[in-house]
Amino acid sequence: MVASKNMGHLFFLLLFILSFLISTSSAKFTSKVGINYGQLGNNLPSPSKSVELIKSLKAKLVKIYDTNPKILNSLKHTNIKVSIMLPNDLISNISSNQTLSDLWVRSNVQPFYPHTKIRYLLVGNEIISSTDNKTWYNLVPAMRKIKSSLKAHGLHKVKVGTSCAMDVLESSYPPSNGTFRADISGRVMKPMLQFLNKTRSFFFLDAYPYFPWSSDPTNIRLDYALFESKNFTYTDPGSGLVYTNLFDQMVDAVIFAMRRLGYPGIRVWIAETGWPNGGDYDQIGCNIYNAATYNRNVVKKLTSESGTPARPGKVLPSFIFSLYNENQKPGPGTERHFGLLYPNGSKIFEIDLSGETQVWEYKKPLPKPTNDEKYKGKIWCVVARGANSSEVGAALSYACSQGNKTCDPVQPGGKCYKPDSSTWHASYAFSSYWAQFKKVGGTCYFNGLATQTIKDPSYGSCKFPSVTL
Repeated sequence: MVASKNMGHLFFLLLFILSFLISTSSAKFTSKVGINYGQLGNNLPSPSKSVELIKSLKAKLVKIYDTNPKILNSLKHTNIKVSIMLPNDLISNISSNQTLSDLWVRSNVQPFYPHTKIRYLLVGNEIISSTDNKTWYNLVPAMRKIKSSLKAHGLHKVKVGTSCAMDVLESSYPPSNGTFRADISGRVMKPMLQFLNKTRSFFFLDAYPYFPWSSDPTNIRLDYALFESKNFTYTDPGSGLVYTNLFDQMVDAVIFAMRRLGYPGIRVWIAETGWPNGGDYDQIGCNIYNAATYNRNVVKKLTSESGTPARPGKVLPSFIFSLYNENQKPGPGTERHFGLLYPNGSKIFEIDLSGETQVWEYKKPLPKPTNDEKYKGKIWCVVARGANSSEVGAALSYACSQGNKTCDPVQPGGKCYKPDSSTWHASYAFSSYWAQFKKVGGTCYFNGLATQTIKDPSYGSCKFPSVTL
């Protein structure tokens, strides 16, 4: 009887252990939506104030583009999980120097861990999009070095990855035809996927439906890009999968590309997604209405844990881009208008990153969109309000040194000459330069000194050149 009783206890003990293992092994990686905290602005709140604003958005995760110690200290004891970044320009040196990698981790990660919940370390930002091919080939070796350094310092909870834009794909349409570019497939992507698979990390993807839609608004429906399509779907002829939005198509194209290289199970993390709340006159669909609609809908999708057609029910952790409108970001106007907040900390539109607020619960009405169709008419490029006068002078010299007779009318005796008015002359020069070079990539930006206008600055016999859309 004693033996039988002991056997019974052993049976129930084994049953308990088995049930515990089953319950823990089936535990899900829960979906959380975070925020990208960029710092390319000269008017942004302090790190401590920014962390309070991040909390007010109910973000559970934050990604920064460096290892800013003031930000990392402000995130201590907040329970917000943090992603940090190794700068692009350090990748090549670290790829061949374990000692340098160890030193970087000891100086930039270890001092803040574990009180700041650093959980992800991205080696560079969109390396394939923004650097030369020598850096591409150094990327995975640098990732390996950094992982070894983290292990050596006992930082076992930090996953290593790198962010990729959609331009790593050679083909993305239909999604089942997703294929990595031939120039990086074998030498960069395959070893990267091997590393991510071995370390159980993520493929960090920057996915912006705004860009494919805005480049082809005739053939891609706006409601499909905004998750608002009610009666339109797309069926992939290769896989038979049915799509109800552009975001899922983009993510699945990457999933199929990974599958094609023999890595079907690597998890995807949306490193950046969002929609611009403003932009230039020659940019379409960038407005508060569309930005609010997209961001609210993508948060709803990501927190519902619905996955994508290629991976239904799979969690897509994510970071929304971005915390602020950043006034020093280069490029077209949309680049400076992806924020959820104005630099003064006020919300551009109501948003709750926890997903607990239903879309219909937002009370404040949104301004009606005015640029969902391409602008037709003339646009001029003039000096922006508040631009630094000495910098304007240097930009004027640059614009006048380009092209053919760009600044002749503002020379002494010219129809647009105004003595002692470099701002006026610069506005003419900016418009003239842009009119000549827009078709080959020239922009109305000049390091933030210029802005577009649809109000003709011409007067009398002085006619400013314009771009006509």
